[in-house]
Amino acid sequence: MTPARRATGARPAYLFLIVVLLASFFPLWWSFVIGSKDAAAINSTDVSLLPGGNFLANARAVVDAVPFWKAMGNSIMVSTVVSLAVVLISTLAGFAFAKLPFRGRSFLLLAVIATMAVPTQLGIVPLFIVMSELGWVGSLGAVILPSLASAFGVFWMTQYLGEALPDELVDAARVDGASVLRTFWSVALPAARPGAAMLGLFTFIMTWTNFFWPFIVLDPGNPTLPVALQQLQAAHYVDYSLVLAGVVLAAIPLLIVFAVAGRQLVAGIMQGAVKG
Repeated sequence: MTPARRATGARPAYLFLIVVLLASFFPLWWSFVIGSKDAAAINSTDVSLLPGGNFLANARAVVDAVPFWKAMGNSIMVSTVVSLAVVLISTLAGFAFAKLPFRGRSFLLLAVIATMAVPTQLGIVPLFIVMSELGWVGSLGAVILPSLASAFGVFWMTQYLGEALPDELVDAARVDGASVLRTFWSVALPAARPGAAMLGLFTFIMTWTNFFWPFIVLDPGNPTLPVALQQLQAAHYVDYSLVLAGVVLAAIPLLIVFAVAGRQLVAGIMQGAVKG
């Protein structure tokens, strides 16, 4: 195939990707547009995709109306701790399931995967009882502890290491006298870095946007960011300019994380595609 034909064939794919990109970006842009207007402009019949001039004022109102900075710090701490723990535990378990022969390996992996079929809502009542008995209700530990391990993370890293880590490297480490933990640290962990970066990024996003369990177990004075933004909704009136301004402020750290981790994310996707 000539370069000209190859370029012509790639144009529909690039056009489709541009459309998907714009469609994905539009909700955030629309939130910024609404968050930059006042109530009169929002209630107006004129529809405009251009932002207004009140975003900074609305953002200051959000910060003054809820414990925004405390919630921001709580969300950063919870998301960071959970992401690091999930990546470490999932990578260790994935290495064991993928490369270490032991009795019952297939059954245990199947049991881990089966837990993904259980809805989270079914465990809320017993989980709340456990946290109440521990005296952790209202503290961030009640949000962090149940999320330290992820069945999806174990499954993902098992599949990733099964393809990305050759058995010959593990066997060579054993011949050199390396222990299991030394083999994991020196051989498996470097090979797992792209997949672990993807898992860490997705875990950070899911934890950052998690509302259900933090809303139940945390106090209004010690919330995470989604719980704090929920406090912007009054009983009979919702100021959408404030709510969506808060949504945009909450999305800014995620955009920063995407910008920082984007290179590892692309590397993980490409390596997974090539291996598959």
